[in-house]
Amino acid sequence: MARADDRVRHAADGAGTVPAADVGTWRGLWRRPWAFASRVWRLGRRTELMERSLAFAALCFVTLVPLLIVIAAASASRGNGIADWITDGLGLTSRAQRPVRELFVSPGQVLSTTTGVGLAALAVFGVTLMASVQKAFERIWELPPAPWHGVWRQVLALAGLVGYVLAAAWSGVPWRHAAVQPALRITVTVLGGLLLFWGLPRLLLAGRVSWRRLLPGAVATVVALAGLRLFSRLVFAPLVVSNALSYGAVGTVLVVQSWLVGVGFTLYAGAAVGRALAPASAPSAPSAADDGGTPR
Repeated sequence: MARADDRVRHAADGAGTVPAADVGTWRGLWRRPWAFASRVWRLGRRTELMERSLAFAALCFVTLVPLLIVIAAASASRGNGIADWITDGLGLTSRAQRPVRELFVSPGQVLSTTTGVGLAALAVFGVTLMASVQKAFERIWELPPAPWHGVWRQVLALAGLVGYVLAAAWSGVPWRHAAVQPALRITVTVLGGLLLFWGLPRLLLAGRVSWRRLLPGAVATVVALAGLRLFSRLVFAPLVVSNALSYGAVGTVLVVQSWLVGVGFTLYAGAAVGRALAPASAPSAPSAADDGGTPR
């Protein structure tokens, strides 16, 4: 009888539905770290993390970056918007920032060459990025696709992502040479990131996963992004200078694109870790925020 129960448990583990008493909790992480790591690995392989990260980087560079350039150029705040966000995320020195900033034209030139039709097209294409992120979250949480009329959630998610990027870029402008400036930037980046990566899956999954179960993923994503920044400062920052000298602007674009792949990977990997750490959902009535999907 005990052996049969073990077979049932192993079968459930292979399907990604390990009971909460096993490894899908903080207690399980400390008691059985290898089992927890194995579950995260299976989640990542089933979700195709690397393939989705490459797709995220491509869509981000084609849709989100141009949209952010236009919005930052139209804003009244100082700074260079997307360029500030990328250089800060890469942890670049003043010398290494120059090749990245040369990729972007002045705000006046952006506004003079942007039409309403072009801006609308960028917004529509930006929604496709959020649709891709939504599919990845649904795959991680093993949920069926949301109905087509929930596209408004993708629009709100895009607005939230754009707002966070602009806020993170703006946080480096006030009190630039004051001692309080680093504290302001860290506060905006960390707290804003925690709110974004906590609310983003809740919005895109149509409330089918509770706030409590999504919190570990938000924390894991913020921690992973901090680790990515440290890795970028050690690896990508020197590559920007060397690639700019060897290949010109193309080399700089390749480094930025590689960094965006890392951003996508941390986003999805953080969600996968949160899925593995999430407490088991109660088998009671579905959430009131559910839009008709399968309650989790």
